[in-house]
Amino acid sequence: MSRHRIYKPMLALAANDAFTDKDWIYEIKWDGFRAIAYVEQPFSLRSRNGKELKQNFPELQQITGLATDVVVDGEIVVMAEGAPDFQALLKRGQAVSVGEITRQSQRSPAIYIVFDILEKDGKPLVDLPLMERKAILKDSLKEGANVLLCDYIEEKGEAYFKLVLEKGLEGVVAKRKDSCYEEGMRTGSWLKIKKLKTADCIIFGYTCGENVRAETFGALVLGLYDEAQKPVYVGKVGTGFTQEMLRILVDKFEKITTEEAPFRAESGDKVTWLKPRLVCEVAYQVVTKDGKLRMARFKRLRDDKPPEQCTLDQLTQIQPKTETPVEAQNPKQLQPADAKLSEYASKRNFQETPEPAGTAENKETLIYVIQEHHASHLHWDLRLESGGVLKSWAVPKGIPEEPKVRHLAVETEDHPYEYASFEGTIPKGQYGAGTVKIWDKGHYKTKVWEPNKIEVTLEGERLHGNYVLVRLKKSEDNKNWLLLKGKDGHG
Repeated sequence: MSRHRIYKPMLALAANDAFTDKDWIYEIKWDGFRAIAYVEQPFSLRSRNGKELKQNFPELQQITGLATDVVVDGEIVVMAEGAPDFQALLKRGQAVSVGEITRQSQRSPAIYIVFDILEKDGKPLVDLPLMERKAILKDSLKEGANVLLCDYIEEKGEAYFKLVLEKGLEGVVAKRKDSCYEEGMRTGSWLKIKKLKTADCIIFGYTCGENVRAETFGALVLGLYDEAQKPVYVGKVGTGFTQEMLRILVDKFEKITTEEAPFRAESGDKVTWLKPRLVCEVAYQVVTKDGKLRMARFKRLRDDKPPEQCTLDQLTQIQPKTETPVEAQNPKQLQPADAKLSEYASKRNFQETPEPAGTAENKETLIYVIQEHHASHLHWDLRLESGGVLKSWAVPKGIPEEPKVRHLAVETEDHPYEYASFEGTIPKGQYGAGTVKIWDKGHYKTKVWEPNKIEVTLEGERLHGNYVLVRLKKSEDNKNWLLLKGKDGHG
């Protein structure tokens, strides 16, 4: 097999605010290392500056068993308490010895979240529209414990952005549905929208510290490159450092000091200049008229980003032109965690239906509910809580109460946790119009939960004992299951 050509990652421009537009999709902005995976022999996983990462993340070699002869783009993250932990990821990237890498991969396993495909079977796909690439990606890559497809939601950018921030994530990436993959470019077809404006700046020097900072430094002197690759001063940052980060920076500074000043320092500042080797991410409020970052705060070092890519166009905040009117969105419409409820939300107008939109967190043991649903056809909805949402099946003939009875159960979209207590009438013209009432509810215990078989023990007001769901054909695309009562009765 011939080697794939090396691709440069497409970049996103910064935008001021979230927006709603049917021609765009929205993904979570993951706080990690951008990486392009070359799934071939030999396997390669390259950072945005071309560094080979596969040695530091051996668990991501799993992707070679999930896809064949593709090039995909994504983000490497380490999760902690339900959110990306960039500091843990940095430690993973800095480990050198095989023993330390092995220990860290077990202690802080990485996940590769894939959001684009650039090549398949030796054929470049970069000129195809984004939604075509998304479809090819879904058909070409299976998910695994350490490799996931990045979910997205269409149109509802404002509501999604609000929910993403509520979850403690840093923002979203908006992408035009018809956008080609423009290598190494920042054209505005992809936009990053964050709660705080941030910029990746080069550390060109530091000022002297005083009092408690006398042994380290006062502030970092920051710069960016203009179109001619000349350094331009954009201000200083003196807050946001932990004691550990102060020590790390001082150690790094000792090796890269220089007598050459890239630009003139501010009046009164005594600056120790540094070679342009280090990149840091800085949060700020606005860019002043003279091009300086106002109220800057240090966020993190960016070991994964080369200084050459730190350019002034980061500070050009843009907003896309849209002919679609901005609608009033209910901020509870979407659940940002893996976009599990995106299908549920897309089918409902929460200004019309009394159904819950879904924001609550599950803090109980596992629950289930069975709802009698008088829609166009009477059926019963079985819902099992899993991962904070209700996994759902429509059962036309009702829940079997004898071991030999088997009923068809059609898998439907995930529902929000609050739906377990929902009773009411969904108005005409809305999805699932009709009356919903609770037929049974309670708690359950899991015996088996596999892609093609689920076995649980129900303890409810009406039902007790073991129930089994078996997928009719062993394919996750198949939504038809059989529901039966287990032989052991009360378990």
